Amino acid sequence: MNDIAGGLESVIANYGMQLLLAIVFLLIGLWVIKIALKVMEKNIQGKFDRTLTSFLVSITRAILLILLFLSIASTLGFEVTSFVAILGAAGFAVGFALQGSLANFAGGVLLLMFRPFTAGDMIEVAGYKGKVQEIELLYTIITSPDNKKIYIPNSNISTNSITNFSALDKRRVDLSFGVGYDDDINEVKEVINQVVTEHELIYKEPKPIIRLGEHAGSSLNFDVKVWVSPTDYWTVYYDLHEELKYAFDEAGFNIPYPQMDIHFDEGVKL
Repeated sequence: MNDIAGGLESVIANYGMQLLLAIVFLLIGLWVIKIALKVMEKNIQGKFDRTLTSFLVSITRAILLILLFLSIASTLGFEVTSFVAILGAAGFAVGFALQGSLANFAGGVLLLMFRPFTAGDMIEVAGYKGKVQEIELLYTIITSPDNKKIYIPNSNISTNSITNFSALDKRRVDLSFGVGYDDDINEVKEVINQVVTEHELIYKEPKPIIRLGEHAGSSLNFDVKVWVSPTDYWTVYYDLHEELKYAFDEAGFNIPYPQMDIHFDEGVKL
């Protein structure tokens, strides 16, 4: 018993101070990490997307905790080089196995940092068009115009061109309407201008453009370009097609059909 007691006293004498220092380092380290994370979250909140802010805080907490425990292990006399080597090998193996997911993750971080679009925007990217529902770290979720939920890997989005239809406060509707060659050009322009002017969703500025745009094979094609709110784009698009058809009919304009004139040589016998 005396030998055991003597051994315990020797262990306490040799390692007691190291253990005490390790406990002190742990408590102080946890307190410092908590304060640092609060300061970090306060400084970046509002600058980045909420998902990215939460992720950055979480990953920073994990890194700081790993560094803290490595420091404590070193204080207790453990060889930390082997731990670092194991962590490095494990990280390499996980990274190699999840390289596709890591590419999506990196793309998600870029999207959340630079914000080429936000939830609610209408976009077209990687061959898909729809309204953005949510931007996650691996996938962006959009809803197509026919109400399909589409999950697009973020790596595909970050490496492709993005068209954001909602980024600006105005969008132009470009249309073309054909009338017959016998119709008066000025009258056609007046009728179109009247319909455009009376439409309440079309902006007065920038001014609408109504010009003869093409001498086609069987019609005179008028270009009509008007500015609207992005949310009113399709309403105005369909309204003008319908209202101008009624206006052309009332004005007596000819709606041309493709036609072909055939001339017979009188000298040829059938």
